[in-house]
Amino acid sequence: MSWNQTYFLFGHGLGFSVLLAALPIFTLLFLLGVLRKPAWIAGLAGLAVTIVLAVGIYRMPPVTAISAAANGAAFGLFPISWIVFWAIALFRVTLETGQFEIIRDSIGRLTSDSRLQALLIAFAFGAFLEGAAGFGTPVAIAATMLIGLGFSPFSASAICLLANTAPVAFGSIGIPIFTLAGTTGLPLEKLSAAIGLILTPMCFFIPAYLIVAIGGFDSLSGILLPTLLAGSTFAVVQFLVSTYLGPQLTDILAALAAMAALVLYIRFLHPTSTGKEAVAPGNRFARMTATGEIGSGSGPERRVIPDHGVAAVLHAWMPYGILVICVLLWGWAPVHAALNRFTLLLPWPFLHEVVQRMPPIVSSPAPYPAIFNLNWLSASGTACMIATLLSALCLKMKPRDFAHLLAGVMRQLRLPTVTVASVLAIAFLMNYCGATATLGLAFSATGAMFPFFSALLGWVGVFLTGSDTSANALFGSLQVVTANRLGFDPVLMAAANSSGGVMGKMISLQTIAIAAAATGLSQPDEAKLFRFTLKHSILLASIVGCVALLLAYAFHFRWK
Repeated sequence: MSWNQTYFLFGHGLGFSVLLAALPIFTLLFLLGVLRKPAWIAGLAGLAVTIVLAVGIYRMPPVTAISAAANGAAFGLFPISWIVFWAIALFRVTLETGQFEIIRDSIGRLTSDSRLQALLIAFAFGAFLEGAAGFGTPVAIAATMLIGLGFSPFSASAICLLANTAPVAFGSIGIPIFTLAGTTGLPLEKLSAAIGLILTPMCFFIPAYLIVAIGGFDSLSGILLPTLLAGSTFAVVQFLVSTYLGPQLTDILAALAAMAALVLYIRFLHPTSTGKEAVAPGNRFARMTATGEIGSGSGPERRVIPDHGVAAVLHAWMPYGILVICVLLWGWAPVHAALNRFTLLLPWPFLHEVVQRMPPIVSSPAPYPAIFNLNWLSASGTACMIATLLSALCLKMKPRDFAHLLAGVMRQLRLPTVTVASVLAIAFLMNYCGATATLGLAFSATGAMFPFFSALLGWVGVFLTGSDTSANALFGSLQVVTANRLGFDPVLMAAANSSGGVMGKMISLQTIAIAAAATGLSQPDEAKLFRFTLKHSILLASIVGCVALLLAYAFHFRWK
């Protein structure tokens, strides 16, 4: 027996319906931003409100509502928490075997400037991990690496969340764009090029932006050139690859180019580091990253960094080298296809094609599928697992010590896993009951300003789901239908959805939970992190919206 979605509640107009549909979002914002509750409490409370909304207001059958929430929670466990678990386990292997001390020293000898370390790890290396794996991997790994270099848990999390905006649209070997093309029927190559065009100016200034956001404009003193070099290199390569090669390798090639540019600059052009930049009165960045206090604090003096030798450094970096190789192998089409032979596609009980999506969200009534993709071998988390196992073996870690390490990671992830599962349950339930579609219709009612709000619609989608892939699947068809109705180019509107969505990544509870789990962030600091990233997320999403407006009106964008 099917159930038809409805998007206008109790016979009232769109405005009244939107207020009701947004109740879960208001709940999350209030608990996190005002009451400063831990993310897991906010997530569970938000889920309770969403169940009441779905059953009591949207009149969704209770069994269907519970099934939709369970589907989301299952997705939160696999593949999301699966990735986080093994990413943290890999870091713990390097930590327990003493190799991370050498990794930290190798970066410290390259540069003792914490600003350049942040650019190398959070921006460049994080973008590489996003392009290769995605789904929280870059935040988990890059943040733990920064902590090992002396960054506070809060600062490491904030930096990685801000830096992870540039590459998200092309993450996981281009999966978000493949999803957008599949749900909209638009050409993949045109979507890739349009998203690259919108994000080019954003990628150019993101490195400078994250330095200023943490330490103020004074923190750019002495490193403006490498900051612009990293941003421009990444932006140009991302634009060229996305336009002429497609989305698969966009992030990987752009990140490698940015890393190479930064390393060459540091080695040959950057003045010899004395360590004074860490405590200079005009540079607050190092003091803030050491204390985690935005705007105050005094950092510790830098220690003397030993030279471990080339062989020891290469041996220490081996786990991350193995990770890169595994992730690239998992993304290589022949290997990925072979691993996918063991994938189980499970129609979710009491949900698969039970819900009917209705116009104007779709052109004609259509069943809403609910297939759980149990790709246990081809998942990015499995690549991280293999890399972790191989690393423990190569570093000669005793099985008993390794088992104890895994048990410690499980204890560390208990509450963050609750957060991730509850937030994904909220997102899925809002999707299937029709609340998310109601919010989408509100954005599509903005008329001439729709190019601007098109980006904000994607932003809301990623805030709710924690995934640009999910936001594209959720709102892609709505963007195309609305664009055709209002006379805008559908490629531009779909691209704006994905581009604006990446700016919502830093405020999604799923992503914040990943950062908190990876860094051991205290529960009060989770709410503080949300408040810190919220203002930056709104600003950056608004800039993307303005870029979309310029392309639509000033440049009369039409992708033939």
